[in-house]
Amino acid sequence: MARNVVISGGGTGIGLAAANVFAGDGDRVLLLGRRAEVLEKAGVPGALTYAADLSEPGEVRGVVDFVARELGTVDVLINSAGGAGQLEPKAESDDPLDAVAHNWTVNFRINVLTAALLTEGLKDRLAEPGGRVLFVSSIAAYRGSGSGAYAAAKAGLHPYAHDLARDLGPRGITVNVVAPGYVEETGFFGAAIDPARRARLIGETSTGRAGTPGDIAATLHWLASPGAGHVTSQVIQVNGGAERGQ
Repeated sequence: MARNVVISGGGTGIGLAAANVFAGDGDRVLLLGRRAEVLEKAGVPGALTYAADLSEPGEVRGVVDFVARELGTVDVLINSAGGAGQLEPKAESDDPLDAVAHNWTVNFRINVLTAALLTEGLKDRLAEPGGRVLFVSSIAAYRGSGSGAYAAAKAGLHPYAHDLARDLGPRGITVNVVAPGYVEETGFFGAAIDPARRARLIGETSTGRAGTPGDIAATLHWLASPGAGHVTSQVIQVNGGAERGQ
């Protein structure tokens, strides 16, 4: 039976790869993102799209109303929206502390608040039993990101997922996190990554290669499957061995 799958950040990168995997199964997919033109160009067969800033409660209410009208029940919710803030306006002040406050606020808003608002907004629409809630974190949550803000924001998803798993478990709903390592073919590093940094990141793996959006999408797809029905409150690292699981 076809499922209803809602994916934030569904127009690019990991979210788009996941959308194509689920759509390939015949599932009905709703792509969410801030940029309507990106969603429209995604090209996922049969997908619905809805443009919204998921860090704004009013816009999330619009998503919730749209889901109620078009889907009714949500079988799988994938929170893959996020990033390190490259697309955000820069701090208006040159003061170093203002820059710190801006960077940390932006990272929390786009990585944590978006996921929390969307999940809480759709929580009562999750299929029970059998619903799935999935979050996309990062290897940075374990080892830092250089600036601290992005890593801290991604790490903040982990305890939220654990609390949510306890809350939703009695309804037969599982909640898990996927933490990718270095993944190519996304917009995370901007137009290009420094070749020396790329070589270092790949050199840290045991597989000798970068990850792909498809690697992460396949893991999300499995966690949403009946075979993963007793897997919940877990953080699954997909990084080619660059960081060991805990």
